[in-house]
Amino acid sequence: MDLGERLKVIRKRHAMSQRELAKRAGVTNSTISMIEKNTVSPSFSSLLKVLKGFPMSVEEFFTLDLVKSNQVVFPVDEQADMLAQGVALKLIGHNIPDRGLSMLRETYPPGADTGEEMIKYDGEEAGTVIEGEIELTVDYKIYHMQAGDGYFFRTNLPHRFRNLGQGTAVVISANTGPTSTHPDKESESAVSPSLPA
Repeated sequence: MDLGERLKVIRKRHAMSQRELAKRAGVTNSTISMIEKNTVSPSFSSLLKVLKGFPMSVEEFFTLDLVKSNQVVFPVDEQADMLAQGVALKLIGHNIPDRGLSMLRETYPPGADTGEEMIKYDGEEAGTVIEGEIELTVDYKIYHMQAGDGYFFRTNLPHRFRNLGQGTAVVISANTGPTSTHPDKESESAVSPSLPA
């Protein structure tokens, strides 16, 4: 199921009109309509803003099937695949109830970016670059990291990840908190029409 269809199904499950979701999320009605029709693909931060209208985490959004709560091992084909702003994410244990930790493998092709709008939510994040180079911005301070470098920050600080290098970058990260319900309210970005669905 593509991103637009998934949004439409979830919106209908919540018995919301496009207008009501747009109002709750603080975006225009046309933004919701264009995403559902796949005429635009939202940046990661814009998707966070839209999902705030439910509220729902990115993980919940991309994973509609249920996993047994006693499952311990998650083969690669059972890890939830998510794509936002060209960043491919694999989430381990995506539907474990009341999970307080998200573990991700993040793959950034050259030029990939979590979005111009900074991400911000209550929690913590730590990770390590295992391949390539990443530019990490936390609280508007820029850090350049390469394979082997790690990071830790409180996610109530606005943050962003970008691959400005020539090759693919891979990050393994773990975060706590409601990972998709509190985008930085100071930013006005809505959608980016140039992104893949």
